[in-house]
Amino acid sequence: MNYSMEPGEIPIGMVGLGLMGSSITVCMLIAGHPVIGVEPVSENVANSLQRVRNYLDVAWQKGLVTEKPDAYLSRLTLSDDFDSLGPAKIVIESVKEDMDIKRQVFAKIDKVVSDDAILSSNTSAIPISDLQTFVSSPQRFFGLHWMQPAHTTRFLEIICGNQSDRDIADYLYQLAEKWDKEPVLVKKDIRGFIGNRLMYAMYREALHLVQEDYATVEDVDRACRNVAGYFIPMVGVFRWMDFTGIGAYHTVMKELFPTLSNAQEPNKLISEIVEEGGNGVFNGRGFYTYTEEERKLWEEAYSRFTYEIRELALKYPHDVVKKKLEQNEDLDLPEQTPYS
Repeated sequence: MNYSMEPGEIPIGMVGLGLMGSSITVCMLIAGHPVIGVEPVSENVANSLQRVRNYLDVAWQKGLVTEKPDAYLSRLTLSDDFDSLGPAKIVIESVKEDMDIKRQVFAKIDKVVSDDAILSSNTSAIPISDLQTFVSSPQRFFGLHWMQPAHTTRFLEIICGNQSDRDIADYLYQLAEKWDKEPVLVKKDIRGFIGNRLMYAMYREALHLVQEDYATVEDVDRACRNVAGYFIPMVGVFRWMDFTGIGAYHTVMKELFPTLSNAQEPNKLISEIVEEGGNGVFNGRGFYTYTEEERKLWEEAYSRFTYEIRELALKYPHDVVKKKLEQNEDLDLPEQTPYS
């Protein structure tokens, strides 16, 4: 295997340019890749282009990119024709989470790409080993699981299926750093991968605490923001236990684990909202209610926050302390900001 590590030499195929697919496209353009975007629904192509442009406009305004949006858009080709994917060296699928739809999409991709093209899916739930069966070279198939918005967040999971070539996985892991990610390699296929398994364990316990009237939705959110929200962005969970004393955690686990929710089905709290048609900010009905104005304000605030948290996280890059120690350098961390 002799794949290039220079983004400009690696055409990316992006299939499905909805909310996430458009954001992944922007990430690839910013990294320097030429991108061939395929939106299977022809009437959605114009909307996809506008969405990509909007993301780039905000990125330019926030200082994430050094060139104006048109410079990046010059490397983007959009179409509803799968044949246009022929030159792509890496193809990322981001269509609806439906096995039949994905089967049809990968059958079309498989017909037009070269024998050495790497194929991937942005699925968040379907096992990669199942999706591998849809292509002629399953060893070149992987999961690439992103977090929205993909062009600002640092998260990316690279997931191996049962037949994936580990050398290619290692290549994607290295290439992901050029995408400005801190990649996670999932060595063996498991439903939900790593990020979702961690998060859904938290979702389940949060729902349990509210359903059983231990706390309100607002207070569970407040606790999450002010506990996990403080340390997880910098150190994760294992280093946090190292940092605060493993022995204490071991003691608490013996008493606490038996009391945590072990529900096998979604509980009544979320089920009732969904059954009554609630879909969060998308229609104003969720765990909270939203007017159209409130929805726009929350979306704007979150967009702003993603840039601010990114800027902070980049001041504490992965293994920064370890690298400083190896180089015998002072830590030289940012100065503490005084309380106002």
